[in-house]
Amino acid sequence: QVQLVESGGGSVQAGGSLRLSCVASAYASRDVRSYCMGWFRQAPGKEREAVAAIYSAATSTYYTDSVKGRFTISQDNAKNTLYLQMNSLKPEDTAMYYCAAVNGFCPNYWYMRSRWAYWGQGTQVTVSS
Repeated sequence: QVQLVESGGGSVQAGGSLRLSCVASAYASRDVRSYCMGWFRQAPGKEREAVAAIYSAATSTYYTDSVKGRFTISQDNAKNTLYLQMNSLKPEDTAMYYCAAVNGFCPNYWYMRSRWAYWGQGTQVTVSS
């Protein structure tokens, strides 16, 4: 099992940047590097959607099309921390951002919410025009 705690959200103008962090605590001797880690987001009235994922043991990263070239997912294994660097932010990026984790390799259909086992409480990102 793993616990996830996000931070780093806030309000920013369009074109600005934010970096989200997610500290992962793994139990039962499981190394967080053995998990696929990801970010999802949910805007009011909309479904939760995948943003990015990473399996650091294989240096594999995945992005949804709308954030490619603007967002970068990374992981500091020494700190058990997942990051999402968000640049060139747009008003449509406004949402609650959630950290997620699942055991092992990033799953096929990683963008499906049902494929993920563990979730954080979320951190709000608001982008104004």
